[in-house]
Amino acid sequence: MVEPRCVRVAVPRDHPAFDGHFPGRPLLPGVVLLAQVFEVLRADPEAAAWLGEVPRLSAVKFVAPVPPGADLDVCWTPPGDGGRLRFEVRQHAPGDDAAGVLAATGQLDASPAVR
Repeated sequence: MVEPRCVRVAVPRDHPAFDGHFPGRPLLPGVVLLAQVFEVLRADPEAAAWLGEVPRLSAVKFVAPVPPGADLDVCWTPPGDGGRLRFEVRQHAPGDDAAGVLAATGQLDASPAVR
């Protein structure tokens, strides 16, 4: 069984994505959360090689809002032959328990040229 890999990413309280999203209760936009996932995967040589230049997001589900100042654990399992790369993102914000809160899940397909 392949163990998942995880990388922790800090989301600064003053990240510009929080401006106007939403006034009075700032939340990290989903597209920014996905950008963090792609940055983490691109930094891992094995994941980057598998994904190729133009991976396809085949599914994503946003489960919980991410507040300013939260840390994100981006975790993924390397795919098997012909499989999909599955990921999950857990947030760690003040008041969350040690395991964090599931913020998003999804899966990616490799670029057509890589398959």
